[in-house]
Amino acid sequence: MLNIGFSEAIIIFLVALIVLGPEKLPELGKYLGRLSLELKKAIQDIKKELEIEEIEEDLKSAKKEIEEIRTEATEILENPLKSHEKDNLP
Repeated sequence: MLNIGFSEAIIIFLVALIVLGPEKLPELGKYLGRLSLELKKAIQDIKKELEIEEIEEDLKSAKKEIEEIRTEATEILENPLKSHEKDNLP
């Protein structure tokens, strides 16, 4: 995600230490850790929601196909002679 090497991380840490001071730096670390966890959870929830929507769409299309097959089968069973005549037409 972010390509931060070890040297860049040290520089960022030193700047934060100078700006915030040693008292506030642990609080900032805890806050960033909690923020990171919340973002990961939110991303996982969004992925699950998208997967559920995709599955629902698949189910709808499968239900539609089954209903079409059922209708065709009902027509064939109710009128076997007519369906046979349709097959023999040029």
